[in-house]
Amino acid sequence: MTPRAATATREAEDLADSLTPELDSLAGRRLSLGRSDVRALVAFHAAFFALIGVVAALDAPAKGWAVVALVLVYNVGLPLLARATDRDDWFALWGFLLPVSVFQVLPDWVLAAQVGTLVFPDVGGLRLDDAIPLAMAGMWVPPLFITLVLAGPSPVRAAWLALLVFLGSELSAPFLQLWEPAAGTTQVAGVALYVLPAEAALGWAACFAFMAVGRSAWPQRVGAAFAVSTFYLGALVLAYFLIDVAGWTIST
Repeated sequence: MTPRAATATREAEDLADSLTPELDSLAGRRLSLGRSDVRALVAFHAAFFALIGVVAALDAPAKGWAVVALVLVYNVGLPLLARATDRDDWFALWGFLLPVSVFQVLPDWVLAAQVGTLVFPDVGGLRLDDAIPLAMAGMWVPPLFITLVLAGPSPVRAAWLALLVFLGSELSAPFLQLWEPAAGTTQVAGVALYVLPAEAALGWAACFAFMAVGRSAWPQRVGAAFAVSTFYLGALVLAYFLIDVAGWTIST
């Protein structure tokens, strides 16, 4: 190797070393968990799930307003926890998932008001078009945050984890009277099957988008959040068609 080539190689290696921390952060690799991080997250989410149990015992309309308060508590408490534990990556992840959660109102609205496969019981609180609780605008943050923190920089792992996390959400939702599948959809244990592959796709898309734009300027993050929800809506409609509508027959 010539001296000039050797110098160029060393400069390239130095540049790569200087960029590695930022690239790792952008790719979500800083989402790895230490022991103190695990304790903080477990304590925070244990308190959150305990409050869910309290809310489940309430009657309408108090239940609906309590859900609103619970969503607000989570979405205020999580960034405060991130700041208190010096986890800027958690704060960035929350900052990306919040607009994703807001846009997720649109797929739910389509399913409830147009496709007719999803029902949101009226348990009080503000509702959009008398079809969907506005509290859903912040309710997607907890499952997606848990999924992406555990998945790290792997969209494939995020897809499998999203399948498990959202399966738990779908199983508990009717008990909490938050939402339930409409009659006519293929169901197992009260869970509409068409939502599961779509929610796995949502985990993949959210992880991929966060790695791409998680620390970009807010217009890019909001645009990516909208793209994730649009992708999820397409996955929902396609899965519903393939599982519940398509006859899978070939004719001449």
